[in-house]
Amino acid sequence: MKLNLTKPLIIFDLETTGLDIAKDSIIQISYIKVSPNGNEERKNIFVNPGKPIPYEVTELTHITDDMVKDAPMFKAIANTLAEDFKGCDFAGFNSNGFDIPMLAEEFLRAGVSFDFSNARMIDACTIFMRMERRNLAAAYKFYCGRKMEDDFQAHLANEDTEATYRVLQGQLDMYEPGRQEEEERQLPNDMNALHAFCNQRKNVDFAGKIIWGPVPGPDGKPLLNADGTERVQEIFNFGKYKGWPVKNVLHRDPGYFSWMLAGDFALETKQALTRIRLREAQMLK
Repeated sequence: MKLNLTKPLIIFDLETTGLDIAKDSIIQISYIKVSPNGNEERKNIFVNPGKPIPYEVTELTHITDDMVKDAPMFKAIANTLAEDFKGCDFAGFNSNGFDIPMLAEEFLRAGVSFDFSNARMIDACTIFMRMERRNLAAAYKFYCGRKMEDDFQAHLANEDTEATYRVLQGQLDMYEPGRQEEEERQLPNDMNALHAFCNQRKNVDFAGKIIWGPVPGPDGKPLLNADGTERVQEIFNFGKYKGWPVKNVLHRDPGYFSWMLAGDFALETKQALTRIRLREAQMLK
């Protein structure tokens, strides 16, 4: 459907060195400028972040340091972008949650005062999540082909449990390898495979304050175990030491351990941190 526009719309996406708006930087900006008359202008710009691109970002985006080493830094293109974006609305996928804040931060760092206050911001992710519900009732209808209220009384634990069981069975039926051609849409009826599929973040603690991350070698690439699997270590996933190995922080800033134990963190998170600390203390003996 043709968009009903009263002013130009910038549909854009960013690739960045990470998800920390205050610390990370843009490495690619791609956008389509759609005018009310239907004209479309497409631009794709690589950006030099001024620092190495983390290995995991390169793995995800396939953007390497070599690809951006001769690209302009954001400060060099900020004024041109601001002029091109002037008087436009913006659209993206999760753009209100990440891309717009990141873009605004980069403009400020570049000393360019770009005013987003008069821009309308359309987020396709928000539309998707609000229009296509992601609750148990929606899953029951999708996978089981029936309305949940016809079969169960909602918000009773025993009823929800029965519905969840049927949803899981329906999911395994729908994504059975023999029924799906695309490999990425296949789910084997195997608990190990399902566990791996549902736990891709690889949390050390349930709250996700500490996660498993790669152990980099001298060349920056992950070290491998003897069996060829990636060697991993516990890494902080929040706060000022986000991305740091937990053991390094415990040696560098022992007070951080005490701060976490006294802080408003889940007991299970504190237990995980204590286990790591005790293990590191044993290794020093």
